[in-house]
Amino acid sequence: METLNRHTEMDAAIYQVVNDFFTKTIAEHGPTARGVDWNSETAQEIRFNQLIKVVNPNESFSLNDYGCGYGALLTYCIKRGLDLRYLGYDIVQAMIDEAIKTHAHIKQAKFVCDTELSVVSDYSIACGVFNLKGPISNEKWTRYVCDSLKKIDQVSTRGFAFNLLTKYSDADKMRPDLYYGDPCFYFDFCKRSFARNVALLHDYGQYEFTILVQKLN
Repeated sequence: METLNRHTEMDAAIYQVVNDFFTKTIAEHGPTARGVDWNSETAQEIRFNQLIKVVNPNESFSLNDYGCGYGALLTYCIKRGLDLRYLGYDIVQAMIDEAIKTHAHIKQAKFVCDTELSVVSDYSIACGVFNLKGPISNEKWTRYVCDSLKKIDQVSTRGFAFNLLTKYSDADKMRPDLYYGDPCFYFDFCKRSFARNVALLHDYGQYEFTILVQKLN
């Protein structure tokens, strides 16, 4: 019971940090890349270009967008002409409100304010959700990321993708409230835990990396 309580307290602390930060950014910048703390729409699209590589663009698929913000990934997928059924999750109600308002006309999309993925889909994508750690230690945050990836894996039948800021970032540009992951550690973790087909992408000009986990039949 003590361990469970510690996890519950940590989760509550994480959700509070994230909710406070992103409620403020969306209020200040609206449904834009700045509203979810990216530098620009261009940088946001570069990230989407990497993450979407996990799907087969020639087939229809269902997608969980974990930490969907105002629904920018859905807009991106539609512009790409992808045939998808989309479910966006975010813990920030202000983000979900913007997402619903912007995408109300899209019948195959739904947005929910929740902390957990609850629907099994073909794929799941988590963009930027593990970057802001606030005052939580790197050790505890690493455990949190790994536990979250296990949950994402359980609701993703064909694969999933996520990104993290990289520990190879320039030291003078690193912030104490952000988490910088070890790409080699997460590649090994995903390879051992989830699938034989894992790709590490660290060559697209951002201070981060993307991992694709593909579950081939």
